[in-house]
Amino acid sequence: MLRRGLVAGVAGTAAMTAWQELSSRLQGGQESGDPPPADPWEAAPAPAKVARKFATDVLGRDVSPDRIGLLTNVMHWGTGIGWGVGYAVAQRVLPGGTLRKGLAWGSTVWAASYAQLVPMGIYEPPWKYPPDVLALVLSYHLVYGVGTGLGHRAVS
Repeated sequence: MLRRGLVAGVAGTAAMTAWQELSSRLQGGQESGDPPPADPWEAAPAPAKVARKFATDVLGRDVSPDRIGLLTNVMHWGTGIGWGVGYAVAQRVLPGGTLRKGLAWGSTVWAASYAQLVPMGIYEPPWKYPPDVLALVLSYHLVYGVGTGLGHRAVS
C-alpha cells in the first residue's frame, strides 16, 4: 500500500505541476507589472512560506530568500507525495471509480489547504479570494486528485 501511495502521490503531483505550468502560460505568465516587493518572501509561493515558517518557528533558523525555489519544490512534491499515501489508505472507502475518487480526493486536499494555511497566516480565508482565483486553485487540486487516482490504479 505504501508503494502504491508513493507512486500515486508522484503521479498526482506531476499532473498538478504540469497543469499549473500550462495554465500559467495560457494566462501569459504571472507578471503583474507591479514592482517586486522589498521582501522576496512576500511574493514567495505558499509551499516556501510553510517551509520558512517551520524553519523559523520550530528550528529557530531563518532561511535566505535564495532558497525560495528549492523550498517551494521540496514542499510541493513532499506534500503531494504524502497526500498520495493518504489516498492509498482512503481510496478503499471513497465511493465510485477512479475518476470520482480522484475528484473527491482533490477536493479534500484543496479544502485542507485552506484549513491549514489560513490559521498559519499564509492564505486568506477562501471568501476573500475572487471566484476565478478559487476556481483555478481548485482546478489544480482536482487535476492532482485525478492524477493520484490514476497513478494508484496503474500500480494496483
